[in-house]
Amino acid sequence: MELMQIRMFKTVHDTGSIARAAEVLHYVPSNITARIKALEAELGVPLFHRRGRGLVISPAGETFLPYATQMLALAEASRQALAPSAKPSGRLRIGAIESSASGRLPRFLAQYHARYPEVTLELSTGTWSQMLDDVLNHRLDGAIVAVDVERPHLRRTLMYQEDLLLIGAPSLGPLRSAADLVGKAVFMWPEGCPYRAALEHWLQAQGHKLPIVGIGSYGAIVSCVSAGTGVSLVPRGIYEQYRQGAGWIGHEFADLKAVDNLFYWHEGAGRHPAREAFVQMLRDGLAGNVQVDSLSTADAAGT
Repeated sequence: MELMQIRMFKTVHDTGSIARAAEVLHYVPSNITARIKALEAELGVPLFHRRGRGLVISPAGETFLPYATQMLALAEASRQALAPSAKPSGRLRIGAIESSASGRLPRFLAQYHARYPEVTLELSTGTWSQMLDDVLNHRLDGAIVAVDVERPHLRRTLMYQEDLLLIGAPSLGPLRSAADLVGKAVFMWPEGCPYRAALEHWLQAQGHKLPIVGIGSYGAIVSCVSAGTGVSLVPRGIYEQYRQGAGWIGHEFADLKAVDNLFYWHEGAGRHPAREAFVQMLRDGLAGNVQVDSLSTADAAGT
């Protein structure tokens, strides 16, 4: 069953003859006759009866007519939804690593919902590799991760950069270099986390290899650090999210390089106004313009 067959059937019904339908659709009458006969053969019922030089719709055609009308309306609605000027609507499935979902996205999600109330936004978190697989298999419309990798059929764009801060309770004393971490518990996400990898590379460059306690939750990591039991390296978004009342100090180091956060989407997904509006809002609010609060003198120890 083809959309053009359905359109021909509906036009013949509306005009009352194949000749007039041919004029409206700019097809030769024989083409319309052949396409409608093929549709009748597929459905197994006649859709029209001949009456003189015209056609009248059959009982089966009367039953089929509202479905045909609905299919044509849905086809037109889908074209309008994907038009360049279309207003974002429908479902938008976004994945994000925990640091982005907790630290950067909350205020933007509220703004996005207020601006595009006809979009049903679904946010999920997970590992970067899992989410890229979900985008590749069309389970997500896009994902924000902190790795820059080539994946077949996936496209990516830089969204923002995350500065990294070492956090620790004042009771642990000053943290001026990697050597000050020796003998202290280090809490990080499990292996595979790009921020953990950044810490390991930094420690290695300073000549240290320290044991790391893997914890898969920023809430738990922050609680451990606030209790004075150890230290952690966190992106600035998490630092700003938890800094009020956390009871720890943030330390910046010039040789701890910022980590890129990128947005990935499937190259074959086509136009998606809701996704494109989401990316544009993040670009406007974050890309190259992340708000950075100045650290206090105590916070800046080790800078």
